[in-house]
Amino acid sequence: MYEFIILSLLMRMPMHAYLIMKITNDQIGPWAKISSGTLSTMLNKLEQTGLIAPLQQRHDYTKGERRSRTFTITEEGRKRFHQLMMDTSSNLGDYQKVFYHKMSYFDLLRSDERLLLVNHYLNYCQITMLHVQTEMNNLVHELANYPAFLQNLLRMMKHVVQHWQAEYEWIKDIREQELEQAEAANDTGSNG
Repeated sequence: MYEFIILSLLMRMPMHAYLIMKITNDQIGPWAKISSGTLSTMLNKLEQTGLIAPLQQRHDYTKGERRSRTFTITEEGRKRFHQLMMDTSSNLGDYQKVFYHKMSYFDLLRSDERLLLVNHYLNYCQITMLHVQTEMNNLVHELANYPAFLQNLLRMMKHVVQHWQAEYEWIKDIREQELEQAEAANDTGSNG
């Protein structure tokens, strides 16, 4: 996910490593953090593969400035960013977190691409709810002899379903907004 976050940030503007680390940690925090070593490794890898490039800068280091390279995204990096944005089959176990990061960069996609991602996430929510509900039904039969344990499991799983139902309602609202924007853009385009 770090590759995606770094490329996404550089799609907005060139950034130095300290700012990349600060924003990344703000996005993934409060408990997860990217270390400076991990970030340095990722930046080196992205630079070596031609996805990012350092900007040439002049600094007067005699005044005590810290050396921090500023990076920009390359054309290949832009293509990779788009590929990662449109990927709906990787990281399915963490796709909720991945989708949240993607939402921050929706404005960099075409309307039809945003709708594709939103529709995929609607389906993801539905499948998750169906899976948990099916497992709840199975547990009722499998753990009938352990009523206290069954009750605790079902209570937790019901909460999970409620969470995903709220997620589903949220993304349905996003879908409606996207459809309205697409319709307004079509109307503007056909009238112009």
